[in-house]
Amino acid sequence: MSRIRITKQFSFETGHALYGYDGKCKNVHGHSYKLSVTVIGKPINDASNAKFGMVIDFSDLKTIVKDEIVDVFDHATVFNKNTPHVELAKELKDRGHSVLLVDYQPTSEMMVIDFAEKIKKHLPETIQLHSLKLQETDTSFAEWYASDN
Repeated sequence: MSRIRITKQFSFETGHALYGYDGKCKNVHGHSYKLSVTVIGKPINDASNAKFGMVIDFSDLKTIVKDEIVDVFDHATVFNKNTPHVELAKELKDRGHSVLLVDYQPTSEMMVIDFAEKIKKHLPETIQLHSLKLQETDTSFAEWYASDN
């Protein structure tokens, strides 16, 4: 049977700042991110299986991505924990804000790498993550492909 790619799209709002950057993005700002998750596998060929004909149930993929990414990053502010932004992060947390401290510069490029690792851990063995596209504006995005990694 043929291998098929399926894609599910997600959106979330996240703030960030790029410490040490030489442009406007050094300031705290936010994006309306759009994440496209594409997986690849063979449709289930067992007619007695409730998921017959599916590579993965879209709702199962949605659960993985929402639990690992959307619900964590939505309306949070992300800072690299190895920068002086930790002081700002502490202040925001103390005031009840959702703050994430990560081990990387929170660029779209680094976020999409992080997201790929998080998603891959939860996919069934028969399904592979094919690609991710993280769009931070209408004209700017980062892509991750399994074939490149």
